[in-house]
Amino acid sequence: MKSRATLEDVARLAGVSLGSASRALSVPREVRPDTLERVQRAVSQLGYVRNGAAQALASRRTKTIAAIYPTLDNPIFAASIQSLQQRLWGLGYQVLVASHDYEPAREVDLLRTIVERGVDGIVLVGTDHADGVYELQRQHGLPCVLSFAVDETKPGQCVGFSYLDGAQRMASLVAERGHMRIALCPGIAEGNERVRARIQGTRAALKAHGLALREDWIVQTPFTFEGGRSAIARLFGTSDRPTALICGTDIQAVGAIGECRDRGVRVPDTLSITGSDDIELASLVEPRLTTLRVPTSEVGRLSAERIVALIEGRALGETGALKTTLTLRESLKDLTRNESNPPTTEQENKT
Repeated sequence: MKSRATLEDVARLAGVSLGSASRALSVPREVRPDTLERVQRAVSQLGYVRNGAAQALASRRTKTIAAIYPTLDNPIFAASIQSLQQRLWGLGYQVLVASHDYEPAREVDLLRTIVERGVDGIVLVGTDHADGVYELQRQHGLPCVLSFAVDETKPGQCVGFSYLDGAQRMASLVAERGHMRIALCPGIAEGNERVRARIQGTRAALKAHGLALREDWIVQTPFTFEGGRSAIARLFGTSDRPTALICGTDIQAVGAIGECRDRGVRVPDTLSITGSDDIELASLVEPRLTTLRVPTSEVGRLSAERIVALIEGRALGETGALKTTLTLRESLKDLTRNESNPPTTEQENKT
């Protein structure tokens, strides 16, 4: 039976010291490119696999990060995970990804299972988590990054953007185009500070324009196509209807457009619809969707850099709120103009 290749075998074949071979596998960014290439080639030739358990015992580190997301269905989270993973690879770390499907109690159980198996740090989405999540983090002394939101900051490191500010700017855009009867489909507020920020920001913007956000026009439905369809079904179940619907995600907005099509409701002539996230589908649906572009990849990359810095004891300054961009397309009708359809523009309105 062929014996298992060792790190010494790798170093010998690559023509480097044992320490250089170890650094090339553990912290590749600290090794010269030619050395890294020789070590990687030797690893491939020998079929060398590191003994993760032994390494973790020796260093008290697993070189693994846990990342728990609300869902894996939303493209913004998929893009962020990709960016997070790629940056962690470059920093010599791996990532374990899990989803709690917007069930806070499940998040605690997921985190407990992952922590018991051994991780060096945690990346979570948002700032609103059960006390059990923060207690697990404290008990195990794990660094934690809270990604995507900065509106309701709790102890920890936040990397994200302001949903409050984004909601204010979107609602202002809708009001400035002459809409006075505005409904909101923000998601489900319980256990989600990002949804609460959307409601708060929308209400504040409308108030600044002399308008009110009607409680019966705040339709809380899931972040799904069906959630958007349900919002239209509820709003168009009576004759008292809005002229604009602001959705919390592009997924909801596309679902709402689909339901309008099935009901014979013309978008944007009868009802304007806006979304958030600017996923690829937003520019492909008909009519193309007015939305808020958010820095999903940047959130993933910066979260990776921050969690590794916390693990390794390196100080990092505050990131601050990342920039978001309003993108105006055909799904929002300008009631202040005489034309039946407003021209399409790409409006960059940065924070």
